[in-house]
Amino acid sequence: MNLRTNLAGVVLENPVMNASGTFSRESAEYTDVNKMGAVVTKGVSLEPWSGNPPPRIAETHGGMLNAVGLQNPGVEYFLREELPFWKKFHTKIIVNIVGKTPEEYMAVAERLRDADVDMLELNISCPNIKEGGIAIGTCAKQTERVTSAVKNAAKQPLIVKLSPNVTDIVEIAKAAEAGGADALSLINTLLGMRIDVKTRRPLLGNIFGGLSGPAIKPVALRMVYQVCGAVKIPVIGMGGVSNATDALEFLMAGASAVAVGSANFTNPRAIDSIIKELAAFCVDEVRGAARI
Repeated sequence: MNLRTNLAGVVLENPVMNASGTFSRESAEYTDVNKMGAVVTKGVSLEPWSGNPPPRIAETHGGMLNAVGLQNPGVEYFLREELPFWKKFHTKIIVNIVGKTPEEYMAVAERLRDADVDMLELNISCPNIKEGGIAIGTCAKQTERVTSAVKNAAKQPLIVKLSPNVTDIVEIAKAAEAGGADALSLINTLLGMRIDVKTRRPLLGNIFGGLSGPAIKPVALRMVYQVCGAVKIPVIGMGGVSNATDALEFLMAGASAVAVGSANFTNPRAIDSIIKELAAFCVDEVRGAARI
């Protein structure tokens, strides 16, 4: 079947991609990158970020907590060392951009204007940093303002990644759309924590971390369903997508595409399997089929 998907004017060979921060060069040894709809980079900032203190990862029932804090070597390193690696493949490239202020987000988008990448993903939803991220993405006015600023600075179509840690996800989604977003991706991780009962201390060095994995899928699916009914721009659904059935649920809820995150750690060939199984379906027919 034809899995080709139009995402804000960018044509993907299929609607399956990875979630930012869950796919690396090492992942490419197990997954056929050329068969992916798109590859989404780890967060890229203006200057190098050191991230949060360890421990950064903790397992939970049905998922995992991470408090990496968007550690990355910065946009110049990305352009020099990372982008050439991903350009060896035929798939679309989406660069996830991060910042602590609107000006930093804009500067990264401007630096990427002439880069050979297909889309940008504005990450205003990471719960693991004290500035930027969730501090912006939980406020509708801030979301619209930063989206508008980055949209004006960007050359590529702009995806805005939304946080589930809000009272009304639809309000934030509409604000991003009003700011000029070409597409939305949701959800980012839910804020959570674990405590080591032996030391009686929080298990993560950052105390709190982002919960991902199968445990959050019902929340993610509900939010995607709500947002797809409230905006006119395409939505990328994510949050607990581990197999083709999960992917189909998000597509039936109205999503145009899906992203695979934590499943890449437990099954490095998850994306390959999902794409192969989706080939038995006509994506255009199933998309939105569950909407009432």
